[in-house]
Amino acid sequence: MALPREAVLNMIQEHVVEDWRIFVSSMERSLDMLERDIRQASSMREDCTPAWCEATEHVIDDLSSHLFSISEPRLSSDTDSRNLRALKRRLRELYAKYKSISGGTA
Repeated sequence: MALPREAVLNMIQEHVVEDWRIFVSSMERSLDMLERDIRQASSMREDCTPAWCEATEHVIDDLSSHLFSISEPRLSSDTDSRNLRALKRRLRELYAKYKSISGGTA
């Protein structure tokens, strides 16, 4: 016996939200790694080579593209929305810190 249509749709939506949360969590871990790298570079100015700046700029661009293009699933919670906004804010702050390290010339 097949599940009623609404039950199937709800299951699909729940899976979408769960996978979306996994993706957002992965983005958060990526920001953690980027933050560590920027913090380390700020303490050792010699690490701020043109190659490092270019690579960091690409990572920031990629993360920005992903974070700012994410649309929230229909069943996402207010907490999900707050977490996504916090990640976007954090990325902007990391970009500002990166620019201060790179001298704004990257």
